[in-house]
Amino acid sequence: MPHALLCMSHSPLLHHVDPPEDVKASVDAAFEQARAFVRDFAPDLVVNFGPDHYNGFFYDLMPPFCIGYRARGTGDYDSFADELNVPTDVAEALAEHVIDRGIDVAISRQMEVDHGAVQPMEIIFGDVAPVPVVPIFVNSVARPFVKMSRVRAFGQAVGEYFASSNSRILFIGSGGLSHDPPIPQIATATEVQRKLLTDGRNPTPEARAARQTRVIDTARAFAAGDADIMDLNPDWDRAFLDVCRSGRVENFDGYSAEEMDAVAGHSAHEVRNWVSAYSALAACGDYRVTYEFYRPIKEYIAGFGITTAVLANEPI
Repeated sequence: MPHALLCMSHSPLLHHVDPPEDVKASVDAAFEQARAFVRDFAPDLVVNFGPDHYNGFFYDLMPPFCIGYRARGTGDYDSFADELNVPTDVAEALAEHVIDRGIDVAISRQMEVDHGAVQPMEIIFGDVAPVPVVPIFVNSVARPFVKMSRVRAFGQAVGEYFASSNSRILFIGSGGLSHDPPIPQIATATEVQRKLLTDGRNPTPEARAARQTRVIDTARAFAAGDADIMDLNPDWDRAFLDVCRSGRVENFDGYSAEEMDAVAGHSAHEVRNWVSAYSALAACGDYRVTYEFYRPIKEYIAGFGITTAVLANEPI
């Protein structure tokens, strides 16, 4: 049966900060292209590789990978805040398969997912709950990071499980590209920030609002050229998209955490979700990218990319 992919940058700022009208129009048009692609593909199941921003996963226990048997949205930035439609039997069998392939993956029977995981589904489907989805967390913010070759192997193992599926499988990868939002780093965090990073579950409405306001204010300052965060790196973004388009997923192995921090920002690690998704699709067969959008958008603090892909021998 057919397999397809949608990888998409996300930004909690989409509904809070307005870029120039032509930029917003181009993003809206790209979203519509993605919606049309998924509508035509008509997936039976979504396999969603997504990050977290210290809303569901914290330093009290931070796995590199986690498969959700059940999951619920955290509702940050007014995102989805209800139970996801997770087919638990599929998630359990997937985890067993991945472990049998030598990849140590955590599991969760009460996963919490934030805007980073649910925003692409909200944009594409409108409502997350009715869509059957296996949520997969890929650590993208908290050091230490596993090597990118391990991320690729993980995605490959996931893809191998679904390669012979009788269902129409859509792999989603969410995050990136280059960006450096004001998320504290554990090495330089204050004591208050360390508490947030270690055990920040269930914040008060006031605490969540203050945290979100800080990010929104930073985005506005960044767009005005007055924020103390790393600039976007369109050259790095386009080179990464070149690898995605090439089909040579083994070339992702050359990316190191240290270089990504230095040239693309501390949250560029969210491309690990793209690497997982593209590696999963590649495990099902040779693929071709059918659509690509890219713009560096300071108002969203992101090099903003969207791609779709299908297997080379499978029409939608």
